[in-house]
Amino acid sequence: MKEKVLVIISIALVLVSLVALPTDTSAKTIQEFEAEVSKYTKELENKKASLAKNDAEVKEIKNKIASIESQIASAEAEIEQLQIEIEESQEEIQRKSEESKSIISYYQIADGENSYLEYAFGANDITDMIYRLSIVEQLTEYNDKIMKELEQLIKTNQEKQKQLEEKEKELEQLKQDLKAEQAKIEADSQTIRESMPSIEEQIKSAKESVSYYKKLGCGASEDIQKCEYRVSQSSQSASLPSVGFFSRPMDDGYIVRGMSGGHMGYDLSSSNKSIPVYPIAAGSVHAIYTDSCTSGRWCQNMGFSCNGNAKIVVIKHNYNGKYIYSSYVHLRSYGNISVGSVVSKDTIIGYMGTTGCSTGSHLHLEIANCHWKNGGCSYGAYTGRLINPGNLIKFPSRWSNR
Repeated sequence: MKEKVLVIISIALVLVSLVALPTDTSAKTIQEFEAEVSKYTKELENKKASLAKNDAEVKEIKNKIASIESQIASAEAEIEQLQIEIEESQEEIQRKSEESKSIISYYQIADGENSYLEYAFGANDITDMIYRLSIVEQLTEYNDKIMKELEQLIKTNQEKQKQLEEKEKELEQLKQDLKAEQAKIEADSQTIRESMPSIEEQIKSAKESVSYYKKLGCGASEDIQKCEYRVSQSSQSASLPSVGFFSRPMDDGYIVRGMSGGHMGYDLSSSNKSIPVYPIAAGSVHAIYTDSCTSGRWCQNMGFSCNGNAKIVVIKHNYNGKYIYSSYVHLRSYGNISVGSVVSKDTIIGYMGTTGCSTGSHLHLEIANCHWKNGGCSYGAYTGRLINPGNLIKFPSRWSNR
């Protein structure tokens, strides 16, 4: 009876492990890491070329905008000058009108609408009338000529002013169109620049992986996870204890967010916002680092503001003859640990915090069967090999023990 129970338990454990830990259908090799280095290097070069092209286009647009602004300034100055000339012409018409009246007054012409007629018909004799009619004719011709010239000048200036105002509007619209194009190009450049550190980091990580696995003695086409496990288990000092179960990473807490909607792990928090964080199982410290999330498209799209690089610890575990990696993100500070040191499930590896892209103090827990930092896969592969923490650890709505 006892033997049957043991068999059933063994089968159940195997089934749970198969569900909880996805198998890797594509083995990673040194050759593939070297191919990734080439791929990411080429991608980085393409992005740098795109940036150079964008910078050149922005420079050209800025030169065009500067030229347009100069033309707008010239048009505005010319409009202002034309307005002055129009006002001066109108003043000249008024002045000439007053001058004509003064001349007539000089010849003792009565003021009024019919002053010319009054003057002409006020002659004492025929000779005086002819003389007066001659003066009236000359004054009339002179006034008509001057008035027509001034009125034409006003009309011409008004037409020029209208044309310049239309030109100014067209230039202003062109300027705004160019600024919109500039903003579009600069936004594209910003997007490229935001992704560059990630690419550079992946190139560096892939190069480190090549060097690391070559030093371990892995073959160029050998599955590096099998190689690493083989090498570590052949050395007593390097071997990791096998773990059969996992604990919650905090003594007290609750789930803030699960693994859904593109979220890559579990967000956990506690009433104690600086509670100690522990490994989910015994293992070794695989990596201690900060990510590059101080700004960028990812944070903006998620609606987060970034207050500094997220502090991260990665622990490597030996689980049923394979390695899995647990990551602890947004830590306020690190525990007394170093890369390579062996930790138990009761070792404090850090304290919960809100560093990086975070809306409040919490722990982001990720688990995968590889890691992009010397853990057997690229970042792209890592995101496809994540393990739901709920498949390995029991998380009630609220807990007060591990």
